[in-house]
Amino acid sequence: MDNGESNPSNPSASSAGTDSSVSHPPSVHDDTADESTRAVVQRRLEALIRENRFTIAVVFPVIGAVTLVASAEGLLPPLLSYNPLLILFGTLVMRSPLVVALLPELDRRALVPLVILTTYTYAIELVGVQTGWPYGTFEYGISLGPMLGGEIPLALPLFFVPLVLNGYLLTLLALGDRATQIVPRVLAAVAAVLAIDLVLDPAAVAIGFWSYVPPGGYYGVPASNYWGWLLSGAIAVVLVDIAFDRAAVRERVRTCEFALDDLVSFVLLWGTINALYGQWLAAAVAGLFCLVLFRTGRYDLSIRAVVHPGGRN
Repeated sequence: MDNGESNPSNPSASSAGTDSSVSHPPSVHDDTADESTRAVVQRRLEALIRENRFTIAVVFPVIGAVTLVASAEGLLPPLLSYNPLLILFGTLVMRSPLVVALLPELDRRALVPLVILTTYTYAIELVGVQTGWPYGTFEYGISLGPMLGGEIPLALPLFFVPLVLNGYLLTLLALGDRATQIVPRVLAAVAAVLAIDLVLDPAAVAIGFWSYVPPGGYYGVPASNYWGWLLSGAIAVVLVDIAFDRAAVRERVRTCEFALDDLVSFVLLWGTINALYGQWLAAAVAGLFCLVLFRTGRYDLSIRAVVHPGGRN
C-alpha cells in the first residue's frame, strides 16, 4: 500500500517523477530508433516504386519522347513546348528507382566522393561551354530548368551523375565475378558510359537541347565530344567506385529488381527519339543496352508483365 513515503531502498524512484531536469546520456535505443525509422521509410519508398514500375519505367519515357519530338517540331503550344518544369519533373520521376535502390548504400564514406563528383560535373561543363574543351564547341538551345550563370543547367548533376551510376551498376551486374577486379570493372563501366552518350547526344542534338559548332559527323556530334566523355566519364566512374562499398552495391543491384529501371527509361526515351529521327546507329546502340538488360534475367520481351505492379519481378 502506498502511504506517500519514499522507498529508502530505491531513492531513484522518488526522484524520477519529480526532477524532469535530470539529463540522460544518449541511449543505444535512440540509434536503434533512427535505424528503424530509416528502414520503415526505405520500405515505403520501395513499395511505392514497385507499385508504379510500369508507369515510371515505360509510360513516362514514352510520353517524354513524344512530347520532346513534338516540341522540336513545333506541334505543341508555347506553354507546353520544352516546358522546363515538365522536363525536370519527368527526369526526377524516372530517376526515382535508381535513387531508392541506392539509398541504403549512401553513408559518410560516399559523401566526399559524391560531392567532388557534383562539383566536377559543374566545373567541366562550364569549362566546356566557355572554351570548347574537352567536348568541342557547343551551346544549349533551350533552358533545362534554371541556368547557372545563364550558361549551364542548375540541375546538371541530375542529368549526368545517374548516367554514370547506371553504367556502373549495369557493369557490376553484367560482369559477374569479374566485377571484383578493378581493371575490368572500371574499363567496362567507362565503356558503358561512352555507349550511353552514343545514344544520348545524337537524340539531344536532334530535338535542339544543344548543338555543336561546327556539327560533327555522328548525327551532328563531333568526335571531340567522345574524347571529352572519355575523360569526364573515367573520372566520374573512379569517383563512384571510391564512393561505394562495391560488394554491397553489387549485392544490392543483384537483389533489387528495380535498380536498373532508370536505365530502361533512358533506353526507351532516347532510343525512341533516335528512331523517330532515323538515327539508326544510335538507336541500335540503345538496342544493345536492351539486350544486355535482358541478359541480366530481370527483364524480358514481355516487359509489361515484368514491371507492372501485378506482374512477376
